[in-house]
Amino acid sequence: MTLEILTHDALTPLRHGFFTRRGGASSGVFSGLNCGQGSSDQSEVVAINRGRVAEAMGVETDTLLTLHQVHSADVEVIDGPRKDRPKADAMVTATPGMALGILTADCQPVLFADPEAGVVGAAHAGWRGALDGVLEATVSAMEGLGAQRKTITAVIGPSISQRAYEVGPEFLERFMDDDPDNSRFFANGVDGKYQFDLPSYGLHRLRETEIGQAHWTRHCTYSDADRFFSYRRATHQGDVDYGRLISVIRL
Repeated sequence: MTLEILTHDALTPLRHGFFTRRGGASSGVFSGLNCGQGSSDQSEVVAINRGRVAEAMGVETDTLLTLHQVHSADVEVIDGPRKDRPKADAMVTATPGMALGILTADCQPVLFADPEAGVVGAAHAGWRGALDGVLEATVSAMEGLGAQRKTITAVIGPSISQRAYEVGPEFLERFMDDDPDNSRFFANGVDGKYQFDLPSYGLHRLRETEIGQAHWTRHCTYSDADRFFSYRRATHQGDVDYGRLISVIRL
């Protein structure tokens, strides 16, 4: 099956893609393009999937880089191929030929570009990373490589949507403690629960940085099992594990 790659006009002319699960070699609960080296999928099959992604992005597999993501606000500056996976949740580079990959399964994959400066970035922004400032840290790291805020574009890829993201009152309290205005990202749910709008929160944090543009592709990972992996859906179904989507941008 052919790979399905979602793109966004705002990131052109830079080569990028939010890859769906379609077109991969994995089977079972990982069926499709599972690129998660931390999953219990067969490592050889994950390598095949990542090789297909590298080919689609026009790079060698050793220049398709991913991180050991830990829900932090840490950003890694990439200046060449790496064999290790740094513990961080964002990357930036000004080195041509490098492809930055973020793995997600409900959290926000965010791709950044300043084509004028020749700087790109990629961030993994779950609720904790977004709250702790990973998006702002990525923008700052891009500036360190010569990017200008007003010419940076950021696009949030497929993420869990508000209608599928039920949270408890303690979750709301954490966000309210940070900023009382964060209440606007929550809707009343059932049985004292709330529905959290992660992509809208991400867009808000991005726009507060005063970058040039910020968008969301408006794809919900939870609601479309044919196209996307979802940690929350896998949990609700009682699956033993789940696949990881990959989103990539390169110079």
